[in-house]
Amino acid sequence: MADKPLIWLGSSQRDLKAFPPDARRVAGFQLRRVQQGLEPNDWKPMTTVGAGVQEIRIHTGLEHRVFYVAKFTEGVYVLHAFEKRTRKTLKRETDLARDRFRALVLKRCSESAAAR
Repeated sequence: MADKPLIWLGSSQRDLKAFPPDARRVAGFQLRRVQQGLEPNDWKPMTTVGAGVQEIRIHTGLEHRVFYVAKFTEGVYVLHAFEKRTRKTLKRETDLARDRFRALVLKRCSESAAAR
């Protein structure tokens, strides 16, 4: 099975590139696992963002998170990447990922309808 491509939404790629080098390295390794059809080492489902959305949890002294969805055949969509500064994920972080996920689903539905 070939690796799924990463598809970056919004500023997610730029945001991940702004991570410190150690967190960026871990994020890249974990995303590669997802591309290969494997689970990340430390993750949890993010049903508050959308069905099938998962969170990669990165612990390197600081906390970083990457929200993604891998259930679509065309690739792994990276919705959001950010540094987590509080114990609970801030609403603005989940809202941003939810907005990007909804836009993705709408785009896929409209493309599917247009292909019929």
